[in-house]
Amino acid sequence: MKRPIVVLAAALSVALPLGTAGAAEATVGTEAAATVKGRLPSSKIPLGVPGMPKYRTKSVFPGVDLFTLRHGTATDGYTVTVLIGGKESGPRDKAMEVAAAVEEAGFTPGIQRYRRPDVADFPGAEAYMVRVGLWPLKKKAAAEKVAKQLGKAGIKAKVDYLGDDGFKTTGPWNIQVLMVDSRRFRGSFRTTLGRATGKRETTSAMAKQAGAIAAVNGGFFSIRAPRDFSGDPTGISVVGGRLLSEAVRGRTAIVLQGRRARITELDSIVTAVTSDGYRARVTGVNRLPDEDELVLYTEELGTKTPRNGGVEVVVDAQGRIVKVRNAGGAVPRGTRVLHGTGAMADWLWDVAREGVTMRVVTSVIDLRTGRKIRLTPDTYIMGGGVGILRNGRQYITAATDGMASDHMILRRHPRTLAGVTKKGELILATVDGRDPGVSVGANMFESAQLMRWLGARNAISLDGGGSTTMVVKNKVVNRPSDGAERPVGDALLVVPK
Repeated sequence: MKRPIVVLAAALSVALPLGTAGAAEATVGTEAAATVKGRLPSSKIPLGVPGMPKYRTKSVFPGVDLFTLRHGTATDGYTVTVLIGGKESGPRDKAMEVAAAVEEAGFTPGIQRYRRPDVADFPGAEAYMVRVGLWPLKKKAAAEKVAKQLGKAGIKAKVDYLGDDGFKTTGPWNIQVLMVDSRRFRGSFRTTLGRATGKRETTSAMAKQAGAIAAVNGGFFSIRAPRDFSGDPTGISVVGGRLLSEAVRGRTAIVLQGRRARITELDSIVTAVTSDGYRARVTGVNRLPDEDELVLYTEELGTKTPRNGGVEVVVDAQGRIVKVRNAGGAVPRGTRVLHGTGAMADWLWDVAREGVTMRVVTSVIDLRTGRKIRLTPDTYIMGGGVGILRNGRQYITAATDGMASDHMILRRHPRTLAGVTKKGELILATVDGRDPGVSVGANMFESAQLMRWLGARNAISLDGGGSTTMVVKNKVVNRPSDGAERPVGDALLVVPK
C-alpha cells in the first residue's frame, strides 16, 4: 500500500518573514530607532529572535564608523529539495506529480506549502515544494547521498540548507555596517565603473584606484554578456556628471552629490540633434545594441565598439562629425561615437553630411519630483538595484527593478544595502550569507527591516550573492560567498576629499 503524501503548511516548520502583513505597502514591523553618534540603535535588531546583537565598532575616518554585528544562533539543518520543472517550487498539481514520482522511487516525500507575501509592485502567490528528509547541520553528507540516489532514479534534486528558504530562522547573521556622520565627515561619495564601463573589476581594486576610505560593490550588471561588456550596469550610471549607462525608466537609484545622498526613481533621455534640425532618440549608452537602435559610446568604454554591420559617427566635444565609419572601432579620446543598427544605421547615413554638426543632449529626470538632475562634476548616480524602503516604509519594487521571483524576494542571499537617513546621511551594510552555521543572509523583507532599524528612511538593495563585498582601508571586511572577491561592474565609494 502506498504511503500518503503529506502536505505541510510552511508554518508547521517555518514562518513567513517578519513584518510582511501581505499589503503592497506595509510598515516594517520594528520601529526605527535614531542612531546615536558612534553607536547602534538601542532597540532590538529585528532578525530571527529579536535581541541586542553583539558588535564591535571601529572609527575608520573622522565621521566614518564601521560596526561588525553578530546575531542569532545556528539551528537550521539540511533537506533535499526535488525540483519542479527545474525550479525549487511550483503549483500544487505539479508538486503532487513530482511527489508521486519520488514515492515510486522508494522515498517518502513531503509537500511544503508557502505563500510569498505581496510587495509594492508584485502580488503574493502560493507555491509548493517537494522535499525529502531532514538532517542536522553536521549531516550534510547524508542529504547528499539521498540527492544522488534520486538522481540515479531520474529525479532532479538538490541539497537545500533550510536557512536559505526565507522562512523562520534563528540565524546566525554576520553584518557589516558603515555609518557616515555628515556633521563630522569632510570627504565625499562617488561611484566608479573602474577602468572601463564594460569590464569587471573587484571592489577592492576599484577602491584602491580611487584612494577610497571604504567601498561596497554596486548594482546588478550584464554578467552573461560577452567579456568586454559583462560589467555593463543594468541600471543608470553617472560618474563625475557623465552618463555612462542609461536608466531603465522607474528603476531605483542612489544619487550622490558631494557628501549628500538620496534614493529615488529615475529616467534618462539622450537625444542626437543635427545642426539642420534632425533628431533621434539614443536608446542605449555603452552597451550592446539591439536591432534598429542608436547607441552612444563614450571614451570610458575601454574596448572597441561592436563589429555588427552597423554604421558609426564619431563626434568631437564641439559636436563636429570627425568620421563616418563602419561599426567596430575604438572611441578616440575626447570624442563620442553614435552607433546605429538597422533603420538607425540608415538614419546616420542620411544625416551625417558634410558641414553638419551633431549634438548629444543628455538629461536625467527624478521621477519623484519631475525635475531634472543637474549633471555637475560632483554628481554620481548608481542604479541596478531594488528599492526596499521609501519614506520610512517597506516598499519593495522587485518587478520594476527586474527581480520579481520567489528566489530573489523570499530566499536568503548575501546582500549589499545602501540607505539614507532623514538627514541625508549614508548607511552602507553587507549581510554575509550562503555560509551554513555562520551567516544565513537576508531576504528582501529582512533587508528592509534591517535598514529601517539602522535609521534609514529610504534604502536600496544593490547586487548581492557572490558580489556582496565591503572594503575598508583596502581590506575586505566581510566574507564573500564565492570564497574570494567576485569582479563586479561598479562600486560605491567613500573618499577622503
